[in-house]
Amino acid sequence: MGNICRSPAGENIFRQVVENAGLSDYIHCDSAGTIGIHSGNKPDTRMSKTIRRRGYKVTGHARQFSLQDFEIFDLILVMDNENHKNILKLADTEEKRAKLKMFTSFCLQHHHHEVPDPYYGGDTGFQLVADLIEDGSNGLIEQLKKELDLP
Repeated sequence: MGNICRSPAGENIFRQVVENAGLSDYIHCDSAGTIGIHSGNKPDTRMSKTIRRRGYKVTGHARQFSLQDFEIFDLILVMDNENHKNILKLADTEEKRAKLKMFTSFCLQHHHHEVPDPYYGGDTGFQLVADLIEDGSNGLIEQLKKELDLP
């Protein structure tokens, strides 16, 4: 929602997965929230600490999703149903609606419908978010490699 926990974790983890796959020239990723309350802020320190421990570099600042994102990106991933509804309200064409997917739909090992918001929880919640994002990122990169006909 605010682009300080799940979304920047997703952006930073997926960016590393893309780099490791040698696909940085083909795939660009970014993150945004559906509300602007944290715009300009760095990622949450607890989430940052969790993914840094796993070897990921943490960069970026929060921003709010904009209509222009529909034009810039081919795929728009959301972490939960509430964010899905918020973005769907902005998607005024079938083409835009087709770009919208649940992040967890790419998970290979985990069977969660949503990536839960860890903001008000403890370390276990942040670990689960990192697990889901790593899993979904690996599933997504495999699908993109097939779609782009890349090794």
